[in-house]
Amino acid sequence: MAIALSQLIAETDQLLDAARFNDYCPNGLQVEGRPYVSKIVSGVTASQALVDAAIEAEADVLLVHHGYFWKGENPCVTGMKQRRLKALLDNDISLVAYHLPLDVHAELGNNVQLAKRLGWSIEGGLEADNPRSVGLVGAPAQVQTPQELAAQLALALGREPLLIAGSQPVRRLAWCTGAAQGYIDKALAAGVDAFITGEVSEPTVHFARENDITFIAAGHHATERYGVQALGEYLARHFAIAHEFIDCANPV
Repeated sequence: MAIALSQLIAETDQLLDAARFNDYCPNGLQVEGRPYVSKIVSGVTASQALVDAAIEAEADVLLVHHGYFWKGENPCVTGMKQRRLKALLDNDISLVAYHLPLDVHAELGNNVQLAKRLGWSIEGGLEADNPRSVGLVGAPAQVQTPQELAAQLALALGREPLLIAGSQPVRRLAWCTGAAQGYIDKALAAGVDAFITGEVSEPTVHFARENDITFIAAGHHATERYGVQALGEYLARHFAIAHEFIDCANPV
């Protein structure tokens, strides 16, 4: 069975409320391919490796969290960008990307999906005054030491996280997938015992130590594998088309 590309995009844009986000990149259809879709390949980032894998898998659409055309980047279509775009266009594959809309979605979003895999309950947004808060606040299934929390993440994500352990057991925690280490001050203000994100910066370590809050950098790629998978699976069910998630490993 196949679905019109235009219908797929229109319904996905509406599902994720994409038009309401002021994002760092365009959301939705970024590169237009063939007009009908019978198979979606999803992945985290539209790297050359993922584009090549989508071609090999005979995808009609490549669905990603990290697409192209970021604010501030060189707009010239040369080098790496030319090779990626040429591969998509030569093979008539559409590139569809959702960044912030996929981070915050209440069912399919990266942060909700990460919580489901870890068994965390969700209390509310990390930014209490922001109805579109990217980060979330909640609690683990049971009180844990920082080391136990880090071990749980390592097992679930298949990646050893960076742990800056505080002195308190983890009863409440905050998290924000990707590169959200700058939100650690919001986590402290929320009164949680631990903050989990994907990446770390040099000042983050000092902030965590001096404020006695557990900080865990569990990997940008690793924490953002699940939203795009959930979206791809949803679209496959909704439109009765095929979907395959392809994980191109990234240590960051």
